Amino acid sequence: MGSIAFGALVIALVQLFQVILQYIQKKLKTHNNPVTFFILKCLRCCFWCLEKFVKFLSKNAYIMLCIFGKNFCMSAKSAFNLLMRNVVSVAVIDRVTDVLLLISKLFVIGLLGLMSFAVFGDASMRLVPSGRLYDFLDKVKPELHFYWVPIVIVVLGTLVITTGFFNVYSMGVDTIFLSFLEDLERHDGSAEKPYYMNSKLRRLMNKKNRR
Repeated sequence: MGSIAFGALVIALVQLFQVILQYIQKKLKTHNNPVTFFILKCLRCCFWCLEKFVKFLSKNAYIMLCIFGKNFCMSAKSAFNLLMRNVVSVAVIDRVTDVLLLISKLFVIGLLGLMSFAVFGDASMRLVPSGRLYDFLDKVKPELHFYWVPIVIVVLGTLVITTGFFNVYSMGVDTIFLSFLEDLERHDGSAEKPYYMNSKLRRLMNKKNRR
C-alpha cells in the first residue's frame, strides 16, 4: 500500500505544479508580457509531458512491484530499464493495443447507441424493419417528449463503463507483455532455463524449449 501511495503522490505533485503554473499564467495575463507567457507555456508543456511519462512509468512500476515485490523506486527502475532495452517492441505493442482498444470501445458505444435509439427513438426513424421486433419495440417504448435524452444518457454511461473496463484490459495486456519480456531476458529455452510463456506465445515469437 505504501508503494501505491508513493506512486500516486508523485503524480499528484506533478499535477499540482501544473495547476500552480496555470494559476500564475492567469494572473500574468493582464501584464501582456510575451516572454513570461512563452516561458510559462513551455513549462506547462514540459510538466504535461512529465505527467504522461510518470503515469506510464508508474503503471509499469506497479506491474513489476506485483511480480517481484520490490519497492516502488526499484520497481520503476526495473520497468524503465526493461522497457528501454525493448523500446521498439514497446512502441509497437503500445500503439497496436491503443488502436484495438479504441476500435473496441467505439464499437460497443455505437452498438449500445443504436440499440437505445431502436428502443427510445422516433418510430419513423427506426432502422428496424416492420415485423414482430418492430411491434415489440412499439409496446415496450415509453412515452417520451425528448427521446434523445435517454439515448445520450445510455451513450455516456456506456462510455464511462467501457473506459473503465478497457483500462483494466489494457493493464492486463501490459502485465503479460512485461512478463513476456522478463521471460525472454531471464531464460533461453534450454533445459536449465526453459521459457515459461505458453506454447501459443512461443510459436508466435518463434521460440522453443530445448530438451
